[in-house]
Amino acid sequence: MFNLLKTAVLMAAVTALFMALGSVLGGRDGMLIALLVAVGMNFVSYWYSDKLVLKMYNAREVDEASAPQFYRMVRELAQRAELPMPRVYLIDENAPNAFATGRNPEHAAVAATTGILRVLSEPELRGVMAHELAHVKHRDILISTVSATMAGAISMLAYFAMFFGGRGSGGRSNPIVSLLVMLLAPLAASLIQMAISRTREFEADRGGAEICGDPQALASALEKIHRYASATPLVAAERHPETAQMMIMNPLTAGGLRSLFSTHPSTQERVARLLAMASDHAR
Repeated sequence: MFNLLKTAVLMAAVTALFMALGSVLGGRDGMLIALLVAVGMNFVSYWYSDKLVLKMYNAREVDEASAPQFYRMVRELAQRAELPMPRVYLIDENAPNAFATGRNPEHAAVAATTGILRVLSEPELRGVMAHELAHVKHRDILISTVSATMAGAISMLAYFAMFFGGRGSGGRSNPIVSLLVMLLAPLAASLIQMAISRTREFEADRGGAEICGDPQALASALEKIHRYASATPLVAAERHPETAQMMIMNPLTAGGLRSLFSTHPSTQERVARLLAMASDHAR
């Protein structure tokens, strides 16, 4: 319920932003057009944001025939978590990473890169997918998916403003629009930061460790993914940095504005908590 409320607030905030910018760019008519665009965007974001994100990553759906071992692993973990079976996707990327998406557990999907299947051992991969299912169980996936879509829309609005209002008379740069463009990306990042709490990753780590029954394997997976992530870029995430917060590990290698979209706690702290959890279980 709380994540649903946060989603509604986020949608309202973005609608207000679109109307304000529409007013600046086109007066009363611009504000009305922006309102209609925002309403349509809210509808699409709620019902289809998962499909949009999966398309951004060129994810392909797999089943027991096309990816038997991986599919059976997800099914067994979903049963342990007492969740409906999610749709399962693979992303043809070398960078090891994974995420969950969907508006609720009944319409959830989990996706993993082919790189993570090659890099991790079976227990480590189980830990990662259990982490993603914990996000599903905690109902984190709606707000994370919608916020990614909304932030992407704000970035598109920056290009729209530059294209339609970026030049004044005589071909000179419009200072108001230039300022708006400079502010929009940090604003999109700020919306995500407000909507997404870093504590959700700690909770998903804890929940994932409980689902798979092996906190140490998940800790080992996080360390391994962290090492690879710093050297192997996830191309789709670099193109759509607003989606990085959905991943089990921040996939962005560049600094600058992209670093604004980082919503993950430090890997060292996550690993330390999981190892402490493993120690407690061993007693």
